[in-house]
Amino acid sequence: MRAVIDVGIVDDHPVVRLALRQYLESHDDMRVVGEATNAVEALDVVRTGGLKVLILDLDLPGRSGLDAMAMLRRQAPKVGVLIFTGYPSEQYALKLFRMGARAFVPKNSELDVLANAVRAVGAGRRWILPSQAEMMLPSEQSSRTQLHDVLTYRELQVLLKLARGVHSAQIADNLALSMKSVSTYRTRLLEKLGVASNSELTYYALKHRLLD
Repeated sequence: MRAVIDVGIVDDHPVVRLALRQYLESHDDMRVVGEATNAVEALDVVRTGGLKVLILDLDLPGRSGLDAMAMLRRQAPKVGVLIFTGYPSEQYALKLFRMGARAFVPKNSELDVLANAVRAVGAGRRWILPSQAEMMLPSEQSSRTQLHDVLTYRELQVLLKLARGVHSAQIADNLALSMKSVSTYRTRLLEKLGVASNSELTYYALKHRLLD
């Protein structure tokens, strides 16, 4: 008999959380021990103890899943984070793996893909789709390099918020930055991406499928 894997779910949609809970608990080796709707609540879930896998969406209210990922790596490094999101693998998987994620499962995947990923992460392994493995090859990665690939983690955070129309004051509050720092990051983004305004940042993010 397989050992039971304790799983946490972080998603702001109650229907998604319910569906995930019901599906995971239909397997005798999985048990959902906590749920959260945002990044802050996610930390409460990992503090329950014994958690093996945290299923994390990237599109969360307030602080994004990227913010949550950074917080979890600092405060719960032993918990395996499985990214379950509508965001495209080709734009986010490599960056999330570098940040410490153990798996990146698109929400349009077959359900057995999610179950297999949970088992692998629960066993302490990384789980990678074949298409993601191709992206991680040096030759493949160098041929696909785009302007946003050179952004730092913090720059990407600011870009996504600006692209969604979040005001600078709210960005500063969400990311614990000063208004001056937000302005500096915005200036760097404009320079690195070769654009001149927030609307062009939004267009860039949409064009390159950085937003779901």
